[in-house]
Amino acid sequence: MTVHRPPTRVALIGAGAIAQVVHLPMLSRMRGVEIAAVSDRDAHTARTIADRYGTRAVEAQRIWDDPTIQGVVVSTPSHRHEENVRDALRAGKHVLCEKPLALSAEAVRGLLAEDGAADRLMVGMNQRFRPDAQALRSFVVSGELGDTFYLKTGWLNRTRPSGRLRSWRLMRSAGGGALMDLGLQMLDLALWTLGYPRPLRVSAHTHRAGEAEVEDAAVLLLHLEGGRVVNLEVTWALISRRDRQFLHVLGTSGSGSLAPLQVFRQMDTGMVDVAPSLPAGSENLYTASYRNQLQYFMEAVRGEKRLETPAEHVRLMRIMEAAYQSAEEGREIDLSGEE
Repeated sequence: MTVHRPPTRVALIGAGAIAQVVHLPMLSRMRGVEIAAVSDRDAHTARTIADRYGTRAVEAQRIWDDPTIQGVVVSTPSHRHEENVRDALRAGKHVLCEKPLALSAEAVRGLLAEDGAADRLMVGMNQRFRPDAQALRSFVVSGELGDTFYLKTGWLNRTRPSGRLRSWRLMRSAGGGALMDLGLQMLDLALWTLGYPRPLRVSAHTHRAGEAEVEDAAVLLLHLEGGRVVNLEVTWALISRRDRQFLHVLGTSGSGSLAPLQVFRQMDTGMVDVAPSLPAGSENLYTASYRNQLQYFMEAVRGEKRLETPAEHVRLMRIMEAAYQSAEEGREIDLSGEE
């Protein structure tokens, strides 16, 4: 006999671009999921988006007070994440928060100390949910590529028409520019691929256009324990026909890269292409990563998957803080004595 259970109710805090383009369309099509409410400081936006998805626009407190809402997706501007996540955890909700969890390592530590953070909190690092990234990581952590000693990654986005990026992302008080917005995801992907080794030292350079508050481009060189190095490049201002996103791994016995997924190993018989064939999908890997992430979160809300404490986010944010310090002071920052 088939058992029909009520839908899992989830609410959105923040109805901006990522909610409109990713979270709401995907959640609305997930079986067994009900979008219970949408909240945004812009009441008109909240009402418009809520009407589109057949739900209600409410103040955030209504969501915290509603015991039938089990999960919350936080997609507000970065400088509001800390407050939103704390409120959601204290209300007993499962929380998926877009990156960053907070704007400093110390603030992240504070959130991780909240009751429920250990098993009800997830940070939106969707790159980890890309099928090709998961396949490449398996080769690295298993040692099949030998000792991985160098990883180069980047996210280079084309210059947009004037005014397209005029938002909270261009405000220093919101947390930073291209390095925080694009670099945080790719740095996390790099460190996750390597098993999140301890950082030793970092140096960075940022570029600002004119009187801009934040950087539109940055490069970072991160030295890790075990003699490994990560090189990161990001920009919002690439002059090109297309955006570029990449990750390359060098090991003593092989190499790998994204995208497309390529993996080569050195065998006794010579170099061999060992990249697995990924199932063909109807959507690109970036879209699939968001769908997989949301599906995982909803399964965790239902108790079908376990969420692990996102403790790595402390290390990630400390590296970012040191990178900005390095760029401002023009010197390498030593991280070896921390943690």
